[in-house]
Amino acid sequence: MYDTLKREDINWREFNLQVAKKVYDRHNLESTQIRTFVLDDSVKARRGKKMEAVSSHFDHTNNTQVMGQQVLTLGLASEDTFLPLDSQIFISDKKVQPQRKAFQDGRSVAAKRYAKASEQTKVEMAEGMLRRATRSGIRAHYLVADAWFGNKSMIRQSLSLEMNAILRMKKNKLKYRVKLKGRWYQMDAKTLYQHVARKNWLKVRNLPWKVVELEVQIDLSTQKGKLAKADYHCVKLLFVRGAHIESDTDSSEKSWALFLSTDTALSSSKILETYALRWGIEVYFKEAKQHLGFLQEQTISFTSHTASIHLCAIRYLILMSGKLDGLDATVDSVRNSIQEQLNALCFAAQLWKYFRAIVRGTLRSMAQHLGCTVKEIMTAIDSAVQEFLIRSLQLDALTLEIEHE
Repeated sequence: MYDTLKREDINWREFNLQVAKKVYDRHNLESTQIRTFVLDDSVKARRGKKMEAVSSHFDHTNNTQVMGQQVLTLGLASEDTFLPLDSQIFISDKKVQPQRKAFQDGRSVAAKRYAKASEQTKVEMAEGMLRRATRSGIRAHYLVADAWFGNKSMIRQSLSLEMNAILRMKKNKLKYRVKLKGRWYQMDAKTLYQHVARKNWLKVRNLPWKVVELEVQIDLSTQKGKLAKADYHCVKLLFVRGAHIESDTDSSEKSWALFLSTDTALSSSKILETYALRWGIEVYFKEAKQHLGFLQEQTISFTSHTASIHLCAIRYLILMSGKLDGLDATVDSVRNSIQEQLNALCFAAQLWKYFRAIVRGTLRSMAQHLGCTVKEIMTAIDSAVQEFLIRSLQLDALTLEIEHE
């Protein structure tokens, strides 16, 4: 198995995407009412000094710098489904642990992915993932991502793919053009909060939030300098805070969040409900790390780590397909059911080893009365037991033939 993981010529990314497309088509997910592409990353702490592609990353979950591997993932989320479509290890420029051994072929799939992992930003990686997913025939209405991807590049990319973006935005110096009392102003998020949002909160019906909606314009031009031509696009900003906060004078940055929607017709509740679909990727990362072998193989090569993240995604896709087939209500329930069956089969196989030793000993003591050799009898018994175990996993020719028909 480990030799397969280290093969540089296998396109694990394409394999991952093809499996996801099979699940997408088989369960007719294109007919679901809301589909969103979801982007997020997760850090896996790695301490091995010989391990390749390990670098220093800021883990925003624990608010600290860690040595490890950061994996960017694109998934497709709906109300009851999440499909991991693509993943890529991101190598930062801090404390990078180098390759232990050069690639056998610098033109191989693994070598090209290592180059991109080292040279591309996460935004550039995300743009490539979105293009590949769209080319494969997987469609989404929205792109959803947290504040780490709330920037002009992601907005431009979503518009170029003809889908709307719903992004959580940082409270940085990014300027928005807003019209107040007949005049245009350039303001950042904090200034907009102070002048517009702070005293105009409205309760969202049936949701525990207060919001302020504001239509503004954002310049998506890639040109710089005094001669640069502006490229303004209308977007909706949504200031959000908990309904339990009563003081309108509280200007703390931690008391409110900012969301951006490129679809200005969306209601505040629709924006928040759609953004909430991002939770699917959080569930995926948790399940992957705890139960599906996310970067848990005992290897040090970048090539095998790349294989690991895609194989983990494929395992999750198989479980999700089982859930959609109606095997159980949740992915973890399907996983637990499969695990119980595998444990039972492993126990049966182990138990047979003990019974086999007893049967063999008995046959040897009766060999002179049986008229045939002990070896022939044991071969027949082994064959029957092996056939039973194979049938238990539904890998027998009859079952496969029925499924094919």
